[in-house]
Amino acid sequence: MNIIKELLTKRGIRIRAKDEKLLLRFTMPKLILLYLGLFILFHTFSILNLIRQAKDNYADNTHLLSSVSSIDFMEMLGNIDTTFLIISLTLPVGLCIIATVLYCRLRIEKIQQMIHRQKLAEMILHNGWYENKSVSSNGRSRERITYFPKIYYRCKEGLIIINVEVSLGRFQDHLMTLEKRIESGLYCELTAKEMKRYWLEYTFISGLMEERIYITDVIAKNGALKLMKHCYWEYDKLPHMLISGGTGGGKTYFIFTLIYGLLQTNANLFVLDPKRSSLADLATVMDNVYYQRDQMIHAIQSFYEKMMERMDSMKTIPGYKTGENYAYVGLTANFLIFDEYVAFMEMLKRAESEEVMNKLKQIVMLGREAGFFLILACQRPDATYLGSGIRDQFNFRVALGRMSELGYTMIFGDTVKQFFLKQIKGRGYVDTGISVISEFYTPLVPPGFDFLKEIGGRYKNSLFQFNNEMNNY
Repeated sequence: MNIIKELLTKRGIRIRAKDEKLLLRFTMPKLILLYLGLFILFHTFSILNLIRQAKDNYADNTHLLSSVSSIDFMEMLGNIDTTFLIISLTLPVGLCIIATVLYCRLRIEKIQQMIHRQKLAEMILHNGWYENKSVSSNGRSRERITYFPKIYYRCKEGLIIINVEVSLGRFQDHLMTLEKRIESGLYCELTAKEMKRYWLEYTFISGLMEERIYITDVIAKNGALKLMKHCYWEYDKLPHMLISGGTGGGKTYFIFTLIYGLLQTNANLFVLDPKRSSLADLATVMDNVYYQRDQMIHAIQSFYEKMMERMDSMKTIPGYKTGENYAYVGLTANFLIFDEYVAFMEMLKRAESEEVMNKLKQIVMLGREAGFFLILACQRPDATYLGSGIRDQFNFRVALGRMSELGYTMIFGDTVKQFFLKQIKGRGYVDTGISVISEFYTPLVPPGFDFLKEIGGRYKNSLFQFNNEMNNY
């Protein structure tokens, strides 16, 4: 049944060799018909007058065509208004241009999809990923395509989905690694690459700036935090977040956004800011904000101990089921939000540094089931303080602003991804946990948005709801 279902699945529009000139084939017949229609409309009265003269000269209407042909055309041409003739020839051209512009504006998505299909056909033909043979006809030989790879294209809710048949042919290696060409050719970003039965499915997002959302649209629900229209941090499935970025890249605003969004879930947040910068100001509106060295060491120790206590106590809760997580038994999540991690580690003595790293390693390895998550931010994830496999446990990774190739390698590992710099604050790259790196834009913060006021309000609401739940319990 699964095989039949796969075979009957509609994969979209197949890319064919003739699509190399798809736009021309689509537009030219329509424009020619429109032009001729407008030209005939301009000369309607002349044509009607011509027919009337033919009727007047010959009473027998059955010979209308011969009557028209017998009219003195030289005389008729002599009566033509040259200015009107020029206008009738040129004005339809302008109207055709206007019609084309209006159509492109009203049906921009359809035009864009045709451009994509044409570019995909051009990619196959220009790279020679097809087979042909020479055939003779009427004494002339021409090339005929005998094999053209099965590639299907479709758009769905802002996503570009391309299916490529796994044919085991000589072009398979090229077709299995199309993401780099398509990203640059269609100006989009790969978000998923999934192998299915007999097919490889690529999923891209086009126009990522349009995918950007406002901070008020950041929603935390069912163990996932919405960060773009089609980008979520599924912390229950893919826990722990690593954020990297230089000064001015939007890292601090992004952390504020995460705090603002996570407070919707009544989660317990612990914020550490060793540089006593913007995040330290949150101490005026919420609890568990630390910026002194000894306090932060104690907070990490306390967070670790709470995690271990919950791991033991969860199993005694009625309804607990092996393999289920904290949410299954109605517990809340806990987040340790650690800004300028590397700067903090450089403040510590060697023994203290090793102790902190050991605790963080335990949190990232054991925290998912108990609902204890780590959000760690630094300018560059140096292996000195993120060694021993800790960095590999961060499933959601974000790089914001300007970074070097070494910096990208530190956060994403070895990759063939091409990174480009755009002077847009809050713009960077993300790996959501599926080993696919795509362009990322942090949620927009409108002018005048007061983080302290808004976060403080949400924190009070979360405390109020928590107290009510405890009283009801």
